Amino acid sequence: MMTTREEPRDGSTMGWLQVTALVVGVVLALTGAAGLVVNAFDEVPGMSGTTVRGLTGNPLLDLANLAIGVLGLALSSTLYGARCYGWTLAIGYGTAFVYGLFAVGESWDLLALDRADNALHLLAALVGLVIARGPVRSTARRHVAHG
Repeated sequence: MMTTREEPRDGSTMGWLQVTALVVGVVLALTGAAGLVVNAFDEVPGMSGTTVRGLTGNPLLDLANLAIGVLGLALSSTLYGARCYGWTLAIGYGTAFVYGLFAVGESWDLLALDRADNALHLLAALVGLVIARGPVRSTARRHVAHG
């Protein structure tokens, strides 16, 4: 029987959890890279940064998004890796969401978060939970021994 740690041995394509992890990884990597280009000339990471489409970015947040996106690209190749990536998203962005609940609008907010950033962190955490805990169909047949 195939478990979540085992990979299909028949050369089949990626499952939906792996594809979801890959797509999230690509989106985060591109978002982080684009943000670094836009925010490359900001003074320091804790400053307000540049606002693009309602989201405030800064180099520190952009580097985190880029790193987490690249991690998703690397881990999406296996089901086990995709599930680990899901937990990384759930815990990391869940923590960022809770931080944002207290930090938005405060002078000590190192990430210069706003409400839109906070909503996206919650969404990323929820998608991470889906990847980490999503159901997987097993095509393995059960063999019952008759005695």
